[in-house]
Amino acid sequence: MSSLRLLLSAFRLALVSVRKSGVRSLLTALGILIGVAAVTIVVALGEGATRAVQGTIDSMGENAFTVTPRSVARSGARGQRVPPLTEADAAALTEAPTVRHAAPLLSSLTQVSYRENNTAAEIYGTSLAFFDIRAWKVDDGALWSPEADSIGGSVCVIGRTLVQELFDGGDPVGQLLRIGRATLRVVGTLEPKGRSPFGQDQDNVILVPLATMRAKFYPTAPGQIHRVLLSADPEARPARVTEEITQILRQRHRLPDGVENDFRVRSQEEFRAMQQQVFGVLEVLLLSIATISLLVGGIGVMNIMLVSVAERTREIGIRMAIGARELDILLQFLLEAVLLCLLGGLAGALLAALAVGGFGQLTGWDMRVSWRALTVALATSSGIGVLFGFLPARRAAALDPIQALGRE
Repeated sequence: MSSLRLLLSAFRLALVSVRKSGVRSLLTALGILIGVAAVTIVVALGEGATRAVQGTIDSMGENAFTVTPRSVARSGARGQRVPPLTEADAAALTEAPTVRHAAPLLSSLTQVSYRENNTAAEIYGTSLAFFDIRAWKVDDGALWSPEADSIGGSVCVIGRTLVQELFDGGDPVGQLLRIGRATLRVVGTLEPKGRSPFGQDQDNVILVPLATMRAKFYPTAPGQIHRVLLSADPEARPARVTEEITQILRQRHRLPDGVENDFRVRSQEEFRAMQQQVFGVLEVLLLSIATISLLVGGIGVMNIMLVSVAERTREIGIRMAIGARELDILLQFLLEAVLLCLLGGLAGALLAALAVGGFGQLTGWDMRVSWRALTVALATSSGIGVLFGFLPARRAAALDPIQALGRE
């Protein structure tokens, strides 16, 4: 008998056996179903979260950098406050050979209302360079003028969420908003950007000129800002850009040699590396937990198959008496275990697809069960079938035909 015919014959017998013990087969496959669903969901969530975070990092702009203040120890004091970043720092950074744009930024939460509608939103005080760095586009209206960018003005640009909540989707351009204790005119609306991977609504924002922010919403020491956003030449290496930024700020802050920086420079590449590290550790942890459930399901399959071998001892003896070889018996029971695990794996993958789709609808993430996740699920379930089905199959194949026929 050829190898193919042998496999087909063993598969046919395994399929008949699985169908005959329907309830037992379903219960046996249930453990594999849960384990495979867990593995598939973990893989799909990891891929979806990675795509979402990557999209957020890309939305920072092309070859973008962020500079923030940082407390350091000086003269034996720990956690001592240090001079914050200033608008002059941001202006000086544009002199770096590799830097294209630099935007100072102040941010805060505020209440905003239009007539009877009221909500909370994030407000950013910045310059027009911000829109070039982040590649944020105006959907309707326009940005504020260069004059307002320099000296301030009672104008603002708002995100899509505020258009929906305050204006019920109508045209807000030219309308007056009550923001905190100030009144500003809407000059433009932004293209929608959706939610960040951490659930933050990126469209629930108000942008105003930095001078307006400082005068009306966030009075600070002269020139003080929270951070600087920068974009560098696409061809520039992140390490070189970081070095140029560091040299300029250390000179401006008069930091002597041996004193650590009182600021932190972060690049897109650094954010990507952090994201990969965090999600890598998280995925390994969750996969380990899911693998335990798969192993428990595999042990359940092995136990049920051992019981099946004991119950079908006489049947095995009859097959051997009429010419079945040890290999035939081994393949039959091994394929039976693999078939049970595959059925559980397919059902688990379907359940995972439904769960992942529902989670994607709730979070707004791009969630889907990829071919990679399906391949992992089916390969894992088949491997579990072979691993935990071999012992029962080997025990069945090793039965003595005469003793097996004597069993009741």
